[in-house]
Amino acid sequence: MKRIVLCLVFGSMIGVADARDLGQWDAVDPAVREWYQALMQPDVPTASCCGEADAYWADEVHVKDGKTYAVITDDRPDEPRRRPHIEIGTEVEIPNNKLKWDKSNPTGHGIVFLSRAGYVYCYVQPGGV
Repeated sequence: MKRIVLCLVFGSMIGVADARDLGQWDAVDPAVREWYQALMQPDVPTASCCGEADAYWADEVHVKDGKTYAVITDDRPDEPRRRPHIEIGTEVEIPNNKLKWDKSNPTGHGIVFLSRAGYVYCYVQPGGV
């Protein structure tokens, strides 16, 4: 149990470093930027879902054996967002406590927020403004 807690704390610290504004917000609509910056993790409401550098479009979502999966559909270039590349079609298991249902989504895409190590911060379903 101690290891799990330490991993979560360490993962949260990594996420904070990844969420820095390194210029990736320059070409983003200000309303969308504010939406990204205001998103908080559903299970840790004081911790950010992080930002565009951690966000991947994941428009396909399905449930298999009681688990939720999102499929990466993001074809945007990674370099301007300063994020690691994840292949289109990669399936990511979304823990139930990371499903975010309380915020509308102005992007028109499902979005999964991932740490560089693949830890899921949040998944926001597409739709709603």
